[in-house]
Amino acid sequence: MSVSASASETKSPASSRIPKVPFWAQIIVGLVLGALLGWVARSQDVSWLKETLGQIGDIFVQLLKLAVAPLVFFAILVSITNLRKVNNAARLATRTLLWFMITSLIAVAIGLAIGLITNPGAGTGLTPQDGKLPKREGSWIDFLTGIIPTDVITPFTELNVLQIVFMAAVAGIAALKLGDRAKPILTLSESVLELLQKALWWVIRLAPLGTVGLIGFAIADYGWDLIGKYATFTADIYVGCALVLFGVYPLLLATVAKVNPLQFYKGAWPAIQLAFVSRSSVGTMPVTQKVTERLGVPKEYASFAVPFGATTKMDGCAAIYPALAAIFIAQIFDVQLGIGDYLLIAFVSVIGSAATAGLTGATVMLTLTLSTLGLPLEGVGLLMAIDPILDMVRTATNVAGQALIPVIVSAKEKILNHDEYNAVTASPVDEPEPVLAA
Repeated sequence: MSVSASASETKSPASSRIPKVPFWAQIIVGLVLGALLGWVARSQDVSWLKETLGQIGDIFVQLLKLAVAPLVFFAILVSITNLRKVNNAARLATRTLLWFMITSLIAVAIGLAIGLITNPGAGTGLTPQDGKLPKREGSWIDFLTGIIPTDVITPFTELNVLQIVFMAAVAGIAALKLGDRAKPILTLSESVLELLQKALWWVIRLAPLGTVGLIGFAIADYGWDLIGKYATFTADIYVGCALVLFGVYPLLLATVAKVNPLQFYKGAWPAIQLAFVSRSSVGTMPVTQKVTERLGVPKEYASFAVPFGATTKMDGCAAIYPALAAIFIAQIFDVQLGIGDYLLIAFVSVIGSAATAGLTGATVMLTLTLSTLGLPLEGVGLLMAIDPILDMVRTATNVAGQALIPVIVSAKEKILNHDEYNAVTASPVDEPEPVLAA
């Protein structure tokens, strides 16, 4: 056999391989297929199809939630201890928190402005009787007293992310104080975090399938008719998030960070699209971490800012949404809001955003806002049916902000690698490399 023949034989299997479908294309196929199957299930009254779609979506969300508690704990612990490797760590942490607050204020102002202009609760045909009390509520007393857990087990079994963040922060600060004596614990924590990330990557690869179930069930269960009643409110949420995502963020990148905004979206898009589908900031966190590093943010700082942001930085869920929802519910229940109420909404959005905790949905944050304003909590029930559709764009906005702030702070502190930022490409999400351990 000739050499050329051997070469052609060994080459032929590779040339006959099926081309790999990009992850973003898989997501789009999942969206289209889910919408189609949901329409079929509803229009043809195919109950088994609706039930199957619901189970597929529930399993995907449950797999994400399964990793939330340990992932948050070890990510926050490791991120705090990684600050010891960063110069001016205290200043970086302070500036990060400050920019979180600034962008939240801008987002809530946009939400309030849109709500006051469009009056989303007018002409819907909805009445107070259509509402119902939420299963979970939030109040300032619960928020403040609920930060400190009564034991170390319950926060993990009940998935109280705020308490998990508190314990992780205490453990991380204690580890910093112990110095070298805490090194065995830190090594173990970093190894566990890598293990969790590896497992979560497998779940992330199921996102296209999860998309089919989540979108399909939402359409099969609620239908397009229900969306019609909430048309103005739904449009307001999407417009508000789009203004922040594609208006405010690029402006900050161009004027404050002085970098090309298009490069940011090119690099951050894999995380933004996954957030849109998964509706979980924490579930998206490994991808957010990866794209943030590829945008030129130092790994030691990114490993602090991204986990911190995934549990507290919520421009979509904790700023735009509660502002518009409060106006919507006040109009349904015929309650007049004044300037003091709007200031309270802004205050709750900035201070209480940790209540959302990076989980699917923003019910706790909304009840916290309503209870602060004295609005009926039954109003939450009015929005539960439409919540999955709203939550997609809210979470995408959240995650974009979680990648944005480290870029801005790094640029201001002159630690951003501009060569990496300018050369960034859309990063794949199928490389299960650890991204948080240092």
